[in-house]
Amino acid sequence: MLSRLLKEHQAKQNERKELQGERSGAAAWLLQEARTSEKRRQEAITAATCLTEALVDHLNVGVAQAYMNQRKLDHEVKTLQVQAAQFAKQTGQWIGMVENFNQALKEIGDVENWARSIELDMRTIATALEYVYKGQLQSAPS
Repeated sequence: MLSRLLKEHQAKQNERKELQGERSGAAAWLLQEARTSEKRRQEAITAATCLTEALVDHLNVGVAQAYMNQRKLDHEVKTLQVQAAQFAKQTGQWIGMVENFNQALKEIGDVENWARSIELDMRTIATALEYVYKGQLQSAPS
């Protein structure tokens, strides 16, 4: 009887060990799967982070280039404004010089007209004096 109880006890112990072995194998498998899943999740996070950084870097290059272009354009606009102001000032000076020149030409024209008028008057006086002189010569006794 004692040996039979011992055999039954050992058989039950073996069954439990087998069940526990199966269970521990399943638990080990589940643990391994969890580790693998965690590793894959970390790899996915790392890959997503790398992709995000690459995309942001790519976009930042374009944004930086646009910013540099904008700064260059702003500088060119300021330069153009200064040059336009200088040109406007110089154009104003040219217009003033042309107006002064025009006025001088008008004055020369006025002087020339005045000189013609004086010349005509002088000729008229000279002609009148000539007639008077010839008339005096003819009326004088010889």
